[in-house]
Amino acid sequence: MLTGKHILLIVGGGIAAFKSLDLIRRLRERGATVTPVLTKAGEAFVTPLSVSALAGRKVYRDLFDLTDEAEMGHIQLSRVADLVVVAPATADLMAKMASGLANDLASTLLLATDTPVLIAPAMNVRMWQHPATQRNLVALQEDGVARVGPNDGDMACGEFGPGRMAEPLEIVAAIEAKLADGPLAGKRVLVTSGPTHEPIDPVRYIANRSSGAQGTAIARALSALGADVVFVTGPADVPPPEGVSIVKVQTAEEMLNAVTAALPVDAGVFAAAVADWRVAGASDRKLKKSKDGLPDLAFAENPDILKNVSNLRKNRPELVIGFAAETNDVVENATAKWKRKGCDWIVANDVSAASGVMGGSDNTVVVIDASGAETWPTMPKEQVARRLADRIAQALKN
Repeated sequence: MLTGKHILLIVGGGIAAFKSLDLIRRLRERGATVTPVLTKAGEAFVTPLSVSALAGRKVYRDLFDLTDEAEMGHIQLSRVADLVVVAPATADLMAKMASGLANDLASTLLLATDTPVLIAPAMNVRMWQHPATQRNLVALQEDGVARVGPNDGDMACGEFGPGRMAEPLEIVAAIEAKLADGPLAGKRVLVTSGPTHEPIDPVRYIANRSSGAQGTAIARALSALGADVVFVTGPADVPPPEGVSIVKVQTAEEMLNAVTAALPVDAGVFAAAVADWRVAGASDRKLKKSKDGLPDLAFAENPDILKNVSNLRKNRPELVIGFAAETNDVVENATAKWKRKGCDWIVANDVSAASGVMGGSDNTVVVIDASGAETWPTMPKEQVARRLADRIAQALKN
């Protein structure tokens, strides 16, 4: 619940602005006070009257309204809230935030605030994927701005892909996680999850049986303890958790790029089952059967994400946790991997067919660190996640 919490909501321009009305309603249902700020572009999609009626408060619109300055100056307005939420956060607003521009009320508030900021990006897929927007996103992450979404989906312009603003309940969950008074409040944690798909041709790929269930549970448990979670996921079977920043990838190289872009973080949990190899020179056309027999597939080694992050000289997380999926000699193989990778902990488990771990609801893990190997009893993956999250919170506290 958000009883007693004060949210400063900045509504940017774009068709997604209509979702801000439902967001206001959902926040007030949970006891939050919402002070709305409506940009000029936002007024093209929702009216000040509708925003004010749902918020039950005055809508702030103009930087140079002298009456407002006398009652509550823009500096005070930017600092009295527990959280500043920008939904939708357009490409223009993100660019202003990253560049430190302040030519209207919204951008001035964002530059003047010392309050935590959460953005819910919304824009055309091409705008989201443009290098300028991605550079701005990296800058905002380095400044400590939290993010929820965007999601994949149909666009108002008729295109499909990442750029849809997160749904109101997803944003509410992110707000609740951001304002949680847990032991990980103020900490930023990266979690990788799911398999990777390495293409052979446009319709075939190399993959594994990872469902993403354990990584998803870990992200959810960390968020529940107040962490700002960046969740980098391959094409998993289970839906991603709510209230975290989700980055969807397909290949190991894409995952490495997403991980690098998310740094710096306080801790990294590398639970993804990343493919060790990819097909070198994957075909851009579907491979056909041939009288010459089977096609020859040459393999190349994928980047070692865990080792790369563990051995960073700059922006190495305080705590780096890897996962070891083994089918035999679990402790011996995982201990060797811990030494080889240079990470702080390895969480090892038996993923042989008989264990039922891959795709199952339970897990049996061994946590390996400098003090040795600690075997946990078999328990649901959600419980493994909570226990691991508690261990991470204790380590970061110390």
